[in-house]
Amino acid sequence: MAFALGFHIIFASIAMVMPFLMFLAYRSYLKSGRVEDLKLTKAWMKGTAILFATGAVSGTALSFQLGLLWPEFMRHAGPIFGMPFSLEGAAFFLEAIFLGLFLYGWNKIPPKLHLAFGFMVGVTGVASGILVVAANGWMNAPSGFDWVDGRAVNIDPWKAMFNEAWPLQALHMTVAAFQATTAAAAGLHAWGLLRGRSRSFHRRALHYLLPILAISSIVQPLIGDRSAKSVAQRQPEKLAAMEAHFETMERAPLLIGGWPDEETESVRWGLYIPGGLSFLAHGNLDAEVTGLDAFPHDERPPVLITHLAFQIMVGLGTLLMLVGVVYLVARWRKRDLLADRRWLRMLVALTPTGFIALEAGWIVTEVGRQPWIIYRIMRTADSVTPVTGLGWSFAIIVLLYTTLGIISMYLLSRWFAIVDAQEADAAVHAANQPADGKSTGSSR
Repeated sequence: MAFALGFHIIFASIAMVMPFLMFLAYRSYLKSGRVEDLKLTKAWMKGTAILFATGAVSGTALSFQLGLLWPEFMRHAGPIFGMPFSLEGAAFFLEAIFLGLFLYGWNKIPPKLHLAFGFMVGVTGVASGILVVAANGWMNAPSGFDWVDGRAVNIDPWKAMFNEAWPLQALHMTVAAFQATTAAAAGLHAWGLLRGRSRSFHRRALHYLLPILAISSIVQPLIGDRSAKSVAQRQPEKLAAMEAHFETMERAPLLIGGWPDEETESVRWGLYIPGGLSFLAHGNLDAEVTGLDAFPHDERPPVLITHLAFQIMVGLGTLLMLVGVVYLVARWRKRDLLADRRWLRMLVALTPTGFIALEAGWIVTEVGRQPWIIYRIMRTADSVTPVTGLGWSFAIIVLLYTTLGIISMYLLSRWFAIVDAQEADAAVHAANQPADGKSTGSSR
């Protein structure tokens, strides 16, 4: 399940963001008639279609895994948070319909309606992601039921869907999707510029991508700060595991880096900022922060993996924030960073960082909630299938998803190679046109 989720979240995030990039390029083309915008629209449209199909396959497998691997969890939780899942299914089908209308609507429907369909692909994609996060938020902040004698009664699906954790989790995830997708796309187009082919095409792409990357990267730490404060109130043991904070204390220090040892309840090689964790969690340098010592050992999350994942997420998020600030300052000073090969190489190096940070964030969310699958209601060990010997099915899932990933990347690389070839042919054709507009190819 962890492997499948880790794979699917990449394609789900791309499906949330790419349609909006496609929409922006197409809207610009309809206004200006710029050829590069039309090429970008069709390139990003193809990418959206390929990755949407991959996400649909991996998401379908996940829905089966929920029922097969977590029977006790679904028996109790299904009637409570079935609503956001059913609405997510509706949003997914609408996304598929609008994508089909956009893909096959060229020269068949009015341009403004065609543009509206493209926009709706993005809206329904984001809605789908937000609704899934509603279910995950409910697992972190259960609501909408009373738990009596090991079963849920007095169920209120609306209250369950609009749980306390949902708003910040949904916002954090949506911004992370924009951040990760634009960082990856910017790296690919920067690589195209470094190769010196299709320069106008790749420059135009970065014209759309870099502002979104910069703004999302600067906004994300602010959302993360609010999320940390919320976790400190709702799930104090998760925050303690994130920060490897073993002892309850006032003026708790913020740990940067470090390698936690759960047996000795100590941390090696860490840098401490006095009062930093108290301020992060409660907005007060002198506030008391609950440590892991306040919880029984069997109710503590795994500290090492939670802490390391949190450090990776924060570290990469900070790096992308600094990149965003540099870009905005350079743009304000009217400096052309795309002419600087060092900047382009840096963008290429940053290609996977957004998705690594996103994966690390989900590890924090899921592992940091353990040993509970429904926080303080149901343990993970009590909800998983009792069937053993599932190694063969895991191997099939790994093989299936690896194959899907390879095919998707191959199709994307082929498509961009075709775009590059078309741009190169157009450049050669333009170079062979003399001032009078007649080709000199025959005389040569």
